[in-house]
Amino acid sequence: MTHGNGSAAADSEMRWNGWGDPTKAKDLPLAVRTLLPLLLGRIRKPHPAVRLGEVQLAPSALDGGDVEALAAIVGAKHVSTDHEARVRHSGGRSTPDLLRLREPRQPAPDGVVRPRTHEEVSACLRVAVDRGIAVIPFGGGTSVVGALDPERGSHHAVVSLDLRRLAGLLRIDDISGEAVIAAGTAGPDAEAQLAVHGYELGHYPQSFRYATIGGFAAARSSGQNSAGNGRFDAMVTGIRVATPTGDVELGRSPGSAVGPDLIRVFLGSEGAFGVITEVRVRVHPIPRERVFESWTFPDFASGAEGLRRVAQDGGGPTVIRLSDESETAVGLAQVGRIGKALAKGASAVTVYEGERIAERRTRVSELLRAAGGRSAGEGASEEWLAGRFDGPYLRDSLLDAGVFCETLETATTWSNLAALKVAVESSLRDGFTAAGARSYVMCHVSHVYPTGASLYFTVLAGIRTDPLAVWSRVKAGVNDAIIASEGTISHHHAVGRDHAPWLESEIGTTGVRILRAIKRELDPAGVLNPGALIPAERGD
Repeated sequence: MTHGNGSAAADSEMRWNGWGDPTKAKDLPLAVRTLLPLLLGRIRKPHPAVRLGEVQLAPSALDGGDVEALAAIVGAKHVSTDHEARVRHSGGRSTPDLLRLREPRQPAPDGVVRPRTHEEVSACLRVAVDRGIAVIPFGGGTSVVGALDPERGSHHAVVSLDLRRLAGLLRIDDISGEAVIAAGTAGPDAEAQLAVHGYELGHYPQSFRYATIGGFAAARSSGQNSAGNGRFDAMVTGIRVATPTGDVELGRSPGSAVGPDLIRVFLGSEGAFGVITEVRVRVHPIPRERVFESWTFPDFASGAEGLRRVAQDGGGPTVIRLSDESETAVGLAQVGRIGKALAKGASAVTVYEGERIAERRTRVSELLRAAGGRSAGEGASEEWLAGRFDGPYLRDSLLDAGVFCETLETATTWSNLAALKVAVESSLRDGFTAAGARSYVMCHVSHVYPTGASLYFTVLAGIRTDPLAVWSRVKAGVNDAIIASEGTISHHHAVGRDHAPWLESEIGTTGVRILRAIKRELDPAGVLNPGALIPAERGD
């Protein structure tokens, strides 16, 4: 039994230097190849990417005693220092990650360790502390904020703790509507195993095919169905964590006034406080019906007003997204509708699941029409869902063609949404212009709340010099603009190492002190994910 949002089981191992299944790599559609020179000017072809066997790594810093101690816990065949395993665990899937993977020299962990149980994870952490080894928890490998960089900090070696053997549906409570799922379970596997019992989690971020339950929790993920099912952190009712100083098991009841909610300490902690091994989540019966409807608006502003009215009215679609004029145009070009792509206007996708669909749809339609929306039938929404998880393959094709392509996201209140969008777009364009590169910026609203919404940006650029150096400067300027414009530095991509320097600007000096205090208590030796989440103290 499967659900139409994803495959019944996780896809094959991810392409080592790109996104997803290497057999699903795509050429750029002809319409997109035609459009790119109009948007970005003449594009310079990049140097050919190196092959896996050509990647040069420094020798592993793990000594025989390190390997023996870890192998005594997980078994010798589950501790690897071979070339391919190290390369495949050398980072995440941001555009900077992928650009680095095209180069002949790579940073990489000194080894990969694959525990099978919570107890093995705890034992590995004790060995790491005793032997001075940094540990990078690794799920699906889909981080886009540098959370998987193989940083060893002050330790003599660093290992990737690959949690994908720690997988499966552990328990399901039909009466309470809860399930306990091992942290290394990939999204499709979790949904397939829940479907056997007639349930779904219903959490579908774009990384769904590869990302894991523990990764969803550690990054405070938000999926396409958030309007109906909520963010992942809202689904979590309990959690089990292994830390270097002891185990934590939280979530005795659905509500409690026993001090602050410590579950929230670990949601979004990105492996810096402990390793999440089990997650208890709210589940619901698989919806029996799904209805699609697409909408067009004269412009982004009127579309955003429509989404605000729907979010504040409540009881709307399971999915609601709004693409601005630029993203709408490129979306139409991808399916060959060049003529329509040149027209102005924004577009929205709505998907309804569950109960009282007709009633909800009628009310939402009234609100969207009142904001200037016009129904465009089911087709565009169905096409969007059918290709939802294949978007990152297009990025690989763009990089192969010499086009820089990256995403970033933020969120703010409805009253500040337009100003934040302008600030981010201006910063992106100005940054690339300063580097002598033409750019094209697209934006969509992917998640809505009664008080505000997220903004998700995709930028294309024709960079003629070092793209990593250019993007580093541009992204820093964008982060500054987001903070200055009262947006959040991340709505769902998380902090990692890329956003850590801006964390204090958002949560304040005292907020950072609280995080550092938690880190010192749970991980006094600092072996867990050095440099991720928490900015380095001045003078470090």
